[in-house]
Amino acid sequence: MRTPRSVSLSRRGVLAAGGAVGIGALLAACGGNGASGGSAGGGGGGPWSFTDDRGQKVALPDRPHRIVAFTGTAAALHDFGVDDQIVGVFGPTTLANGKPDPQAGDLDVKKVTVIGNGYNQFNVEKYAGLSPDLLVTNMYEPGALWYVPDDSKDKITKLAKAVALTASRKPLDQIIARYGEFAASLGADLKAQKVTDAKARFERAAARLRKAAAAHRVKVLACSGSADLFYASNPGISADLIYFKSLGVDLIVPDHVDKGGYFESLSWENADKYQADVLLLDNRTATLQPKDLAAKPSWNKLPAVKAGQITPWSSEPRFSYAGAAPLMEQLAQAIERAKKVT
Repeated sequence: MRTPRSVSLSRRGVLAAGGAVGIGALLAACGGNGASGGSAGGGGGGPWSFTDDRGQKVALPDRPHRIVAFTGTAAALHDFGVDDQIVGVFGPTTLANGKPDPQAGDLDVKKVTVIGNGYNQFNVEKYAGLSPDLLVTNMYEPGALWYVPDDSKDKITKLAKAVALTASRKPLDQIIARYGEFAASLGADLKAQKVTDAKARFERAAARLRKAAAAHRVKVLACSGSADLFYASNPGISADLIYFKSLGVDLIVPDHVDKGGYFESLSWENADKYQADVLLLDNRTATLQPKDLAAKPSWNKLPAVKAGQITPWSSEPRFSYAGAAPLMEQLAQAIERAKKVT
């Protein structure tokens, strides 16, 4: 499992997947050229190409039939109408109790092959066995394929071509639109009612959040907790926070961010450095939640904690209208109910 925050928020999804037996034979069998080994739905006639956010043009003889994607990426594409083409996923997909991880969204995890359920768990042999013709993932740092391990990246990218979509340093709405553009290239109908209804809900949620932020001038800190450190997140890097701030949410900006720019690491003794009225708390399964944090005296002393003004933060949002709208609705509600406590 990935480290709760220091690894994941540095956005370096580049750890080793470990040595896999027989990879050479599998590479040879697949030809290493990204050709489809099957014809599972969604194929279109004629050549297909897409220039990804690395600036790399990916071209195939026809529309991709067999796609393997990072779980959150697959969930976003599913929201746009890309379904049968997704045959495998990697990244947080199922919880210990077998239920879908929140990052899986509305994706039917029983219909796809999970080739790695956590950080540094990418099973190259299982991936090759799917005969993929396209791998799709997020890109938090320039050129870095999210959750694709560096040690096996060369083997992985020989099996199928890869598309990387920017996931940071741009506002949420722009990234969602880019996802829509990619989904359309795969055959999704962006005028389908499912998509247009989700977009309308997203726009209503954005308007509600803007109104709430204007009417309730409370300070919000996006944060995350681990056993040893409290992280104050930078609203200038994360796509959702950039967008929330553009809508008027008064997000606290840490003044000494760590390398990479995503957050400032604070010892628990200094967790009160930034006084917030509302805490937007990272709710990923690898991070500490309020029930876990209750054992830390410094957490209990925070004004927002005393006031019960804590709301969950999906710090790796699903880049679709359906995925993002509930996040804004939830934050808007928290701000509407909040009182100044600092």
